[in-house]
Amino acid sequence: MNWKTFFAMLSRDGHVARRNLIPTLVQNLLQPLLLTFVFGRVLTSSGMMSGAYKNILLPGIMALSMTLSGIWAVAMPLISEFQFTKEIEDRLLAPMDTSWLAVEKVVAGMLQALFSGLVVIPAAWLTLGSGVNLSNWHPAQFIAMCLLMALFSAAGGLWMGVSVGQTQIGLMFSMVITPMMMFGCAYYPWSALDSFPALKWAVLINPLVYASEGMRGALVPHVPHMPPIATISALLAINVVVLGLGVRKFNRKAVS
Repeated sequence: MNWKTFFAMLSRDGHVARRNLIPTLVQNLLQPLLLTFVFGRVLTSSGMMSGAYKNILLPGIMALSMTLSGIWAVAMPLISEFQFTKEIEDRLLAPMDTSWLAVEKVVAGMLQALFSGLVVIPAAWLTLGSGVNLSNWHPAQFIAMCLLMALFSAAGGLWMGVSVGQTQIGLMFSMVITPMMMFGCAYYPWSALDSFPALKWAVLINPLVYASEGMRGALVPHVPHMPPIATISALLAINVVVLGLGVRKFNRKAVS
Protein backbone atom coordinates (compact mmCIF):
# COMPACT_ATOMS: atom_id res chain seq x y z
CA MET A 1 0.00 0.00 0.00
CA ASN A 2 1.40 3.40 -1.04
CA TRP A 3 -0.40 5.95 1.10
CA LYS A 4 1.10 8.92 -0.74
CA THR A 5 -0.27 7.68 -4.05
CA PHE A 6 -3.60 6.76 -2.47
CA PHE A 7 -4.16 10.24 -1.04
CA ALA A 8 -2.90 11.89 -4.24
CA MET A 9 -5.52 10.04 -6.28
CA LEU A 10 -8.17 10.78 -3.67
CA SER A 11 -7.19 14.45 -3.79
CA ARG A 12 -7.51 14.41 -7.56
CA ASP A 13 -11.03 12.99 -7.36
CA GLY A 14 -11.89 15.62 -4.75
CA HIS A 15 -10.60 18.38 -7.04
CA VAL A 16 -12.79 17.11 -9.88
CA ALA A 17 -15.79 17.01 -7.54
CA ARG A 18 -15.17 20.60 -6.40
CA ARG A 19 -14.98 21.80 -10.00
CA ASN A 20 -18.34 20.15 -10.67
CA LEU A 21 -19.90 21.26 -7.37
CA ILE A 22 -22.89 23.12 -8.82
CA PRO A 23 -23.95 20.36 -11.28
CA THR A 24 -23.43 17.80 -8.51
CA LEU A 25 -25.62 19.73 -6.08
CA VAL A 26 -28.37 20.15 -8.68
CA GLN A 27 -28.18 16.47 -9.59
CA ASN A 28 -28.29 15.29 -5.97
CA LEU A 29 -30.85 17.77 -4.65
CA LEU A 30 -33.38 18.08 -7.46
CA GLN A 31 -35.06 14.68 -7.12
CA PRO A 32 -35.19 14.63 -3.27
CA LEU A 33 -36.58 18.16 -3.12
CA LEU A 34 -39.23 17.41 -5.75
CA LEU A 35 -40.27 14.26 -3.90
CA THR A 36 -40.42 15.97 -0.51
CA PHE A 37 -42.34 18.93 -1.93
CA VAL A 38 -44.95 16.80 -3.73
CA PHE A 39 -45.41 14.05 -1.13
CA GLY A 40 -44.56 15.94 2.04
CA ARG A 41 -45.91 19.42 1.29
CA VAL A 42 -48.54 19.34 -1.46
CA LEU A 43 -50.33 16.14 -0.43
CA THR A 44 -50.20 16.85 3.31
CA SER A 45 -51.26 20.51 2.95
CA SER A 46 -54.21 19.50 0.79
CA GLY A 47 -55.33 17.00 3.42
CA MET A 48 -54.88 14.00 1.15
CA MET A 49 -52.21 12.64 3.50
CA SER A 50 -51.61 13.03 7.23
CA GLY A 51 -49.05 15.59 8.37
CA ALA A 52 -47.33 12.82 10.33
CA TYR A 53 -46.26 11.34 7.00
CA LYS A 54 -43.46 13.93 6.88
CA ASN A 55 -41.68 12.06 9.69
CA ILE A 56 -41.74 8.86 7.63
CA LEU A 57 -40.71 10.54 4.38
CA LEU A 58 -37.67 12.60 5.45
CA PRO A 59 -35.42 9.70 6.63
CA GLY A 60 -36.37 7.64 3.59
CA ILE A 61 -35.56 10.47 1.19
CA MET A 62 -32.19 10.96 2.88
CA ALA A 63 -31.35 7.25 2.60
CA LEU A 64 -32.44 7.25 -1.04
CA SER A 65 -30.37 10.33 -1.84
CA MET A 66 -27.20 8.91 -0.28
CA THR A 67 -27.65 5.59 -2.03
CA LEU A 68 -28.23 7.02 -5.49
CA SER A 69 -25.50 9.66 -5.26
CA GLY A 70 -22.87 7.13 -4.14
CA ILE A 71 -23.80 4.65 -6.86
CA TRP A 72 -23.77 7.37 -9.51
CA ALA A 73 -20.47 8.87 -8.30
CA VAL A 74 -18.62 5.55 -8.61
CA ALA A 75 -20.43 3.56 -11.32
CA MET A 76 -20.68 6.15 -14.10
CA PRO A 77 -17.01 7.28 -14.05
CA LEU A 78 -15.88 3.64 -13.97
CA ILE A 79 -18.03 2.75 -16.98
CA SER A 80 -16.56 5.72 -18.82
CA GLU A 81 -12.96 5.04 -17.79
CA PHE A 82 -13.07 1.36 -18.69
CA GLN A 83 -15.05 1.60 -21.91
CA PHE A 84 -14.84 5.13 -23.35
CA THR A 85 -11.89 7.30 -22.24
CA LYS A 86 -9.64 4.38 -21.17
CA GLU A 87 -8.41 6.69 -18.40
CA ILE A 88 -8.28 3.73 -16.05
CA GLU A 89 -5.12 2.55 -17.85
CA ASP A 90 -3.22 5.56 -16.48
CA ARG A 91 -4.54 4.86 -12.98
CA LEU A 92 -3.41 1.24 -13.17
CA LEU A 93 0.16 2.39 -13.77
CA ALA A 94 0.26 4.13 -10.39
CA PRO A 95 2.65 2.58 -7.81
CA MET A 96 -0.15 0.99 -5.85
CA ASP A 97 -1.85 -2.39 -5.74
CA THR A 98 -4.90 -2.66 -8.01
CA SER A 99 -7.18 -3.52 -5.10
CA TRP A 100 -6.31 -0.25 -3.39
CA LEU A 101 -7.24 1.65 -6.53
CA ALA A 102 -10.72 0.12 -6.19
CA VAL A 103 -10.79 1.08 -2.50
CA GLU A 104 -9.87 4.67 -3.41
CA LYS A 105 -12.85 4.80 -5.76
CA VAL A 106 -15.08 3.57 -2.93
CA VAL A 107 -13.73 6.13 -0.43
CA ALA A 108 -14.27 8.97 -2.93
CA GLY A 109 -17.82 7.75 -3.54
CA MET A 110 -18.47 7.52 0.20
CA LEU A 111 -17.45 11.15 0.72
CA GLN A 112 -19.77 12.31 -2.05
CA ALA A 113 -22.63 10.19 -0.69
CA LEU A 114 -22.16 11.61 2.82
CA PHE A 115 -22.10 15.15 1.46
CA SER A 116 -25.26 14.57 -0.57
CA GLY A 117 -27.13 12.98 2.30
CA LEU A 118 -26.21 15.67 4.84
CA VAL A 119 -27.14 18.46 2.42
CA VAL A 120 -30.56 16.88 1.88
CA ILE A 121 -31.49 17.19 5.58
CA PRO A 122 -31.72 21.01 5.82
CA ALA A 123 -32.95 21.37 2.23
CA ALA A 124 -35.74 18.81 2.63
CA TRP A 125 -36.60 20.11 6.10
CA LEU A 126 -37.12 23.59 4.68
CA THR A 127 -39.22 22.14 1.87
CA LEU A 128 -41.40 20.12 4.24
CA GLY A 129 -42.00 23.02 6.60
CA SER A 130 -43.37 22.35 10.09
CA GLY A 131 -44.43 18.92 11.28
CA VAL A 132 -41.11 17.04 11.33
CA ASN A 133 -40.25 15.96 14.87
CA LEU A 134 -36.53 15.20 15.38
CA SER A 135 -36.51 15.89 19.11
CA ASN A 136 -35.69 12.29 20.14
CA TRP A 137 -33.10 11.43 17.50
CA HIS A 138 -30.10 9.19 18.30
CA PRO A 139 -26.78 10.78 17.20
CA ALA A 140 -24.64 7.62 17.50
CA GLN A 141 -27.05 5.52 15.46
CA PHE A 142 -27.39 8.32 12.93
CA ILE A 143 -23.62 8.49 12.38
CA ALA A 144 -23.37 4.69 12.09
CA MET A 145 -26.20 4.59 9.54
CA CYS A 146 -24.68 7.39 7.47
CA LEU A 147 -21.32 5.60 7.27
CA LEU A 148 -22.91 2.24 6.46
CA MET A 149 -25.17 3.73 3.80
CA ALA A 150 -22.30 5.64 2.22
CA LEU A 151 -20.16 2.50 2.10
CA PHE A 152 -22.97 0.46 0.58
CA SER A 153 -23.71 3.03 -2.12
CA ALA A 154 -20.03 3.42 -3.09
CA ALA A 155 -19.32 -0.33 -2.99
CA GLY A 156 -22.50 -0.97 -4.98
CA GLY A 157 -21.39 1.62 -7.50
CA LEU A 158 -18.01 -0.13 -7.81
CA TRP A 159 -19.69 -3.47 -8.43
CA MET A 160 -22.11 -2.05 -10.99
CA GLY A 161 -19.45 0.06 -12.68
CA VAL A 162 -17.29 -2.95 -13.50
CA SER A 163 -20.19 -5.31 -14.24
CA VAL A 164 -22.34 -3.23 -16.60
CA GLY A 165 -21.46 -2.69 -20.26
CA GLN A 166 -21.88 0.62 -22.04
CA THR A 167 -25.02 -0.68 -23.79
CA GLN A 168 -26.56 -1.84 -20.51
CA ILE A 169 -26.64 1.46 -18.58
CA GLY A 170 -30.34 2.01 -19.25
CA LEU A 171 -31.06 -1.58 -18.28
CA MET A 172 -29.19 -1.08 -15.00
CA PHE A 173 -31.44 1.80 -14.02
CA SER A 174 -34.68 0.18 -15.15
CA MET A 175 -34.01 -3.30 -13.77
CA VAL A 176 -31.94 -2.50 -10.66
CA ILE A 177 -32.16 1.12 -9.52
CA THR A 178 -35.88 1.71 -10.09
CA PRO A 179 -37.11 -1.45 -8.29
CA MET A 180 -34.68 -0.70 -5.46
CA MET A 181 -36.22 2.78 -5.11
CA MET A 182 -39.84 1.62 -5.24
CA PHE A 183 -39.43 -1.34 -2.87
CA GLY A 184 -36.77 0.16 -0.59
CA CYS A 185 -39.24 1.45 2.03
CA ALA A 186 -38.09 5.03 1.37
CA TYR A 187 -41.66 6.30 1.01
CA TYR A 188 -43.28 4.02 3.56
CA PRO A 189 -42.21 1.93 6.59
CA TRP A 190 -41.56 -1.78 6.23
CA SER A 191 -44.56 -2.47 8.47
CA ALA A 192 -46.82 -0.96 5.79
CA LEU A 193 -46.32 -4.16 3.79
CA ASP A 194 -48.16 -6.29 6.37
CA SER A 195 -51.02 -6.70 3.90
CA PHE A 196 -48.60 -8.23 1.39
CA PRO A 197 -46.77 -10.97 3.35
CA ALA A 198 -44.86 -12.42 0.40
CA LEU A 199 -43.68 -8.99 -0.75
CA LYS A 200 -42.82 -7.96 2.80
CA TRP A 201 -40.24 -10.74 3.11
CA ALA A 202 -39.09 -10.54 -0.52
CA VAL A 203 -38.01 -6.89 -0.18
CA LEU A 204 -35.52 -7.88 2.53
CA ILE A 205 -33.02 -8.62 -0.24
CA ASN A 206 -33.05 -4.86 -0.95
CA PRO A 207 -30.33 -3.03 1.03
CA LEU A 208 -32.27 0.24 0.79
CA VAL A 209 -34.89 -1.27 3.11
CA TYR A 210 -32.36 -1.45 5.95
CA ALA A 211 -30.99 1.99 5.12
CA SER A 212 -34.43 3.62 5.21
CA GLU A 213 -35.58 1.78 8.31
CA GLY A 214 -32.31 2.40 10.11
CA MET A 215 -32.45 6.10 9.33
CA ARG A 216 -36.01 6.28 10.68
CA GLY A 217 -34.88 4.60 13.88
CA ALA A 218 -32.10 7.17 14.20
CA LEU A 219 -33.99 10.37 13.33
CA VAL A 220 -37.64 9.68 14.19
CA PRO A 221 -37.71 6.68 16.58
CA HIS A 222 -41.37 7.34 17.41
CA VAL A 223 -42.49 6.09 13.96
CA PRO A 224 -42.58 2.36 13.03
CA HIS A 225 -39.12 1.01 12.13
CA MET A 226 -36.96 -2.12 12.30
CA PRO A 227 -34.81 -2.71 15.40
CA PRO A 228 -31.44 -0.93 15.10
CA ILE A 229 -29.51 -4.17 15.62
CA ALA A 230 -31.26 -5.68 12.60
CA THR A 231 -30.58 -2.77 10.23
CA ILE A 232 -26.96 -2.27 11.29
CA SER A 233 -26.14 -6.00 11.18
CA ALA A 234 -27.77 -6.42 7.77
CA LEU A 235 -25.92 -3.45 6.26
CA LEU A 236 -22.61 -4.63 7.70
CA ALA A 237 -23.05 -8.06 6.10
CA ILE A 238 -24.22 -6.58 2.79
CA ASN A 239 -21.28 -4.17 2.70
CA VAL A 240 -18.75 -6.96 3.22
CA VAL A 241 -20.26 -9.03 0.40
CA VAL A 242 -20.75 -6.17 -2.08
CA LEU A 243 -17.31 -4.65 -1.45
CA GLY A 244 -15.62 -8.03 -1.80
CA LEU A 245 -17.44 -8.76 -5.07
CA GLY A 246 -16.71 -5.28 -6.40
CA VAL A 247 -12.97 -5.39 -5.66
CA ARG A 248 -12.67 -8.91 -7.10
CA LYS A 249 -14.51 -7.92 -10.28
CA PHE A 250 -12.43 -4.73 -10.57
CA ASN A 251 -9.17 -6.71 -10.39
CA ARG A 252 -10.34 -9.13 -13.05
CA LYS A 253 -11.45 -6.35 -15.39
CA ALA A 254 -8.24 -4.40 -14.82
CA VAL A 255 -6.15 -7.42 -15.79
CA SER A 256 -8.25 -8.13 -18.88
